[in-house]
Amino acid sequence: MKNLEDMTNYFHSGVSITPRRGDLLISEPFLPDPNFERTVVLICENNEDGSIGFILNKTSMVSLGDVFDEFGHIHKKLLIGGPVQQDSMHFLHRSIAEVDGGTKIGEGIHWGGNFEHLKILIRENRVNPDDVLYFLGYSGWAPGQLDQELKENSWIVSPDATAGQVFDLDPELLWREVLKNMGGKYRMFSNYPTDPRLN
Repeated sequence: MKNLEDMTNYFHSGVSITPRRGDLLISEPFLPDPNFERTVVLICENNEDGSIGFILNKTSMVSLGDVFDEFGHIHKKLLIGGPVQQDSMHFLHRSIAEVDGGTKIGEGIHWGGNFEHLKILIRENRVNPDDVLYFLGYSGWAPGQLDQELKENSWIVSPDATAGQVFDLDPELLWREVLKNMGGKYRMFSNYPTDPRLN
């Protein structure tokens, strides 16, 4: 590849998918936005009113026990869901035990619900703490904004996220692993250095 533009165009050649609920957005290797550098975003809503999702691989320094005294024994780190309203908390869960409310995003992936009910289920050991992800803030796009970013080759879409991808993969490895699993040229891009000058 001659330059960064050539690499980006090759990365996106032949890709034109409108993301749906439950799809993954994968940032292109050299996206300059520090909020989304090498991120994987689970899309939870995408319609005429805009788009909402959560970054799955950006870990904060805050643990669940730091935020809620009753979870002081749970040292799981909260994730940074995105740059919007980082003073708010959201959660995804496998819904192995039913959590009141919430929205099904994909098979074994649910968004939100009654948080007080969830806390009861965790205290009663009816929900494994590892089956819940907590996010500070979220990723949001105004109507048409995400479509424009896709046209600008900022993202590619990987359809139908699995619960294993969302809950089980190490966040530090997720970006690379999703690309590797897509195969072909994406497997090659998964090994690109963060600084293209090192390639």
